[in-house]
Amino acid sequence: MSGPAGERGAVTVEAAISLCALVAVFAVLLAGVAALFGQLGCTDAAREAARLLSRGQRQLAEDAVHNLAPGGARLAVHAVGDTLEVEVLAEPAGGLLPGVHLRGEAFAVLEPGVGAGHDTG
Repeated sequence: MSGPAGERGAVTVEAAISLCALVAVFAVLLAGVAALFGQLGCTDAAREAARLLSRGQRQLAEDAVHNLAPGGARLAVHAVGDTLEVEVLAEPAGGLLPGVHLRGEAFAVLEPGVGAGHDTG
């Protein structure tokens, strides 16, 4: 028992459309998970950079951001008195989530004897 001749292949087209939709949803889901891990990396990098900058180790802080945060992450340090506010900014990998910006922040107090000349805006 078959349907009218005009409906031949309709199931194949519906299956193809469903498969495309499923692939699109899966891609957005993976991009979201990648953004989540990137956000965690930015937060870890900011925490580690704040700790190192509070000891006066600027180069090690930049290396930590390079190693822990997603590629292309930027380090911004704002010194206020004897405190540091550290921010790590990055874009999510792959560019599948436009408008999403990754940002990690940390706060530290300078160790005794370390100057506050770290402001890089």
